[in-house]
Amino acid sequence: MRTLLKKTLTLIHALEDGALLLALVSMLVLALLQIVLRNLFDSGFLWAESFLRILVLWVAMLGAMVATRERNHISIDVLSRFLSGSYLVGLRIVSNLFAAAVCFVTVFFALELVQYEWEDETEAFAGVPVWVCQAIIPFAFGVMGSRFLLSLWPRSD
Repeated sequence: MRTLLKKTLTLIHALEDGALLLALVSMLVLALLQIVLRNLFDSGFLWAESFLRILVLWVAMLGAMVATRERNHISIDVLSRFLSGSYLVGLRIVSNLFAAAVCFVTVFFALELVQYEWEDETEAFAGVPVWVCQAIIPFAFGVMGSRFLLSLWPRSD
């Protein structure tokens, strides 16, 4: 059972890393192509600017998910420099619970945003609805909140 869980997590992590890499490379290639097309051929893709903005959002959200997974996210650790022992453990528990709560509140409001965009049927670019592009927000914050909660249990790897 444990190896199945480990293999599943490895697959999920590989999918996250792959999606992040694909979004980042796509963003760089499309931006470079747009620059070349505009400067050399006075043309370009009409949808590229909107798509690049969406890719920036996706790279940020996927990157935050990976950073949280690796426990390499931004944190304010002023107190942790002065505390030790059980105080430090208590601080980490409170900090992770607070971060998880913030993430889950964000999920709630992000789902509301996505629902409004779905109801409005607004188009982001090339026929793609805005809500599809914004769906990464509640998903990523849900994953991050779950990881903050799971970080309360020690790793066994």
